[in-house]
Amino acid sequence: MLDYAQARRLMVDCQLRTFDVNDVAVLDAFDTIPRERFVPQGREDFAYIDQTLRLGGAEGDARFLPAPMVLARLIQALSIRPGARVLDVGAGYGYAAALMSRLGAAVVALETVPDLAAGARERLAGTAEVVEGPLQAGLKDKGPYDAILIAGRVEVRPQALLDQLKDGGRLACVLGRDRAAKATLFVRAGDAFGARPLFDASLPGLSAFAAEAAFSF
Repeated sequence: MLDYAQARRLMVDCQLRTFDVNDVAVLDAFDTIPRERFVPQGREDFAYIDQTLRLGGAEGDARFLPAPMVLARLIQALSIRPGARVLDVGAGYGYAAALMSRLGAAVVALETVPDLAAGARERLAGTAEVVEGPLQAGLKDKGPYDAILIAGRVEVRPQALLDQLKDGGRLACVLGRDRAAKATLFVRAGDAFGARPLFDASLPGLSAFAAEAAFSF
């Protein structure tokens, strides 16, 4: 049987630290939270590989757990501090929500797939609130948020979510199409939103944030 504690330490040392993850609190969260608990049953031994893992959901609207180094860089970019209000969009089984709760945030995990939302409630055990609803709409009534994480690739600017940020709040996601996608950080300043690309990243797309098909002639 795989030694999961050792696997976590190797993930932190060989995947995260070598990919410019240097926030001590973020590294501690990844070293503490058992990633194997947040994957489908029978897939625990694959939890720490440097790959995106499918969690569930229907074809065309599946949910995936981002590779550790991608998720860690996105969370690090959010600069989460104790007491922050955070929205986790496309939460899956709640791994990112657990990590951000470990950082001291009050996390609301938003998921559309009922089975995954139920699994997140079980795994998070009260450490974060889990809500079922459409991802693209966010949860305005529970905001505004200091930080929002979208755990999948979006093809369009997630304006409804950006509008739920506090002034100075941050949203991290992977933005773009296919191989042209980049991890991107949005920062709110009043009614304006700045965007900064962070690194090239590959994640499966979320259908809720897909661009409309263009006509070709």
